[in-house]
Amino acid sequence: MPQPDTARLLITCEDRPGIVAAVAGVLADHGANIVSLDQHSTDAAGGRFFQRTVFHLPGFAEARPALERSIATVAERFGMEWSLHDTAVRKRVAIFVSKYDHCLMDLLWRTRRGELDIEVTMVVSNHGDLAADVRPFGVPFVHIPRENGDKALMEQRQLERVQGNVDLVVLARYMQILSDDFLSRVGAPVINIHHSFLPAFIGANPHARAKERGVKLIGATAHYATADLDEGPIIEQDVARVTHSHSTAELQSRGADVERLVLARAVQWHCEDRVIVHGRSTVIL
Repeated sequence: MPQPDTARLLITCEDRPGIVAAVAGVLADHGANIVSLDQHSTDAAGGRFFQRTVFHLPGFAEARPALERSIATVAERFGMEWSLHDTAVRKRVAIFVSKYDHCLMDLLWRTRRGELDIEVTMVVSNHGDLAADVRPFGVPFVHIPRENGDKALMEQRQLERVQGNVDLVVLARYMQILSDDFLSRVGAPVINIHHSFLPAFIGANPHARAKERGVKLIGATAHYATADLDEGPIIEQDVARVTHSHSTAELQSRGADVERLVLARAVQWHCEDRVIVHGRSTVIL
């Protein structure tokens, strides 16, 4: 949960001596107190360095411009990529969904309970089935169908809703493949969830085919959506054991449980500024 006058600083650069000291020195010079610090290097010699620093600075909003100028000076010296995040500002999130409700309802419930410190600004769906379920949460439900098979028109209408209005798009079992054009124009990261049978059981009835093959593990993967379908940087994964005695329906139910947990953790970590993308992978701090 956010604390007054608290911020998160994320940095990444080529590893070398003095980075931690330089960043800590800048924060100390501006009167900030470091609350927590997590770091990782891909190699002790010549690796890539990642750091997430949470700090408290009285009057942060007023002090931010001067602090950013000092950080920029250090960043130039070390060749850093960096970002600064005010914990008091909740991430605005749009949830895309089709007909499966388990991931959507879990995110809405966790947000209402305060487990996810986000602002769900809208639920966007290509079907109207879940409108009544969303209504008690006080979140706008936007039904944008794919009329006459026109995907481009549907995505254009979606973009008109989300462009500039959200910080994150979450695909909570949204059963449409986003076009490259949508991903390039949406202006926010997109997190997707899918069952871990991919790519072994692509298409319809994956749990039935998994049952036929006698799978022993089912699970889910949450990742950033990219132009390469289901190949974006992975944020979180988990599995559950199953046996020959589980029916197809039981496989689907257990899989849904894992999907809920994995997606919730991915959204939480992203919105707590814990995820740094590194090529096709991620570092979670």
